[in-house]
Amino acid sequence: MEILIGLPAYNEAKNLPKIIPELQRLSYKIAICNDGSTDATGEIAEKYGAIVINHSKNLGYGSSIKSIFKKARELKVDILVTFDADGQHRIEDIANVIQPIIDKQSDIVIGSRFLDDSEKNVPKYRRAGIRVITKITNISIKEKLTDSQSGFRAYSKSVLEELNLDELGMGVSTEILIKSSSKNFKILEVPIKILYQGNTSTHNPITHGTSVILSTIKYTSLQRPLTFYGIPSVIFLIIGSIFSFYSIQYYVEVGRLNTNLTIISAGTVLIGIVLMITAILLFSLVSIIREGKN
Repeated sequence: MEILIGLPAYNEAKNLPKIIPELQRLSYKIAICNDGSTDATGEIAEKYGAIVINHSKNLGYGSSIKSIFKKARELKVDILVTFDADGQHRIEDIANVIQPIIDKQSDIVIGSRFLDDSEKNVPKYRRAGIRVITKITNISIKEKLTDSQSGFRAYSKSVLEELNLDELGMGVSTEILIKSSSKNFKILEVPIKILYQGNTSTHNPITHGTSVILSTIKYTSLQRPLTFYGIPSVIFLIIGSIFSFYSIQYYVEVGRLNTNLTIISAGTVLIGIVLMITAILLFSLVSIIREGKN
C-alpha cells in the first residue's frame, strides 16, 4: 500500500531537518509543498530527499493542500496523510490516523486534539476558536466533529480522486469536509497528542477564523441553497406579512399610513422575495451543473 506524507511548509527551514528524517524511518513517500518560503525550506527538503513542490510565491495553506492532493493523484498513492511542518504533530500518531482507512472503516480520518486529555495542551484562545469554528462546520456536514480544523488528516484514494479544491486559504479544511460530506464519504476522528512549544502557529487567529467562517458560509450556500436562503426568506416574508397587516390596520383606523410600519413591512417583504429568488436560481444553477458533471 502506497502512503504519501504531505507537508505544507512556509518558512519551516528550522523544523524540517528534525521532521523529515523521522518520517523517512517509516519508509513512506514524503512530499513538501514549499509555499513561496523566504528561507531555505525548499533547499533543505531537497537535501533530505523529499519530493518538493515549489510555489514561486506564498499562495496560502489551501493552495499548498491543493498542490499536495495533485501530487498524490500523480503518484497514485492509496493514502495521503497531511502533516504540519511546524513540529506540533507526533510521528507516532500517523499509524493511528491511517489505520481506519486501511481497515476500510473510513474515507477521511482526522487527528483530533479534543478526544482525550490532549485538550489541556491547547492554548485556551485556540481551544475556544476551534470549538466555535467546529460548531459552525458541523451545521453543514453529517458527522459531528470535535476538531474540524486539525491539519493532521488521512485521505483515501477515492477522496483524492473525487475532490476538487478551490479554497486557497485556511478555509480549505472546511471546504474538504463539506464537499466530502456531500459526496457521502465517511469521516472519522481519532485522538492525537499535540505538542505546543511556544507560538508555533504562523496564522493570525482572527484572519484564520474569518477565513474559515466565510468559507463555511460560501460552501453551505452552494451545497444547500434552498435551506441556506429559503429558510431566511420564509422568516422575512412572515415578519413582513405581520407588519403589513398592522400597517393596513393602522391605515383603516387612522386614515393615513404609519411610516415606520410601512417601511419595515415593505423592507422585510422585499428582502424575503430577493432571498427566495436567489434560493430558486442558485438551486437551479447548481442542479444543472451537477447533472452536467454526471
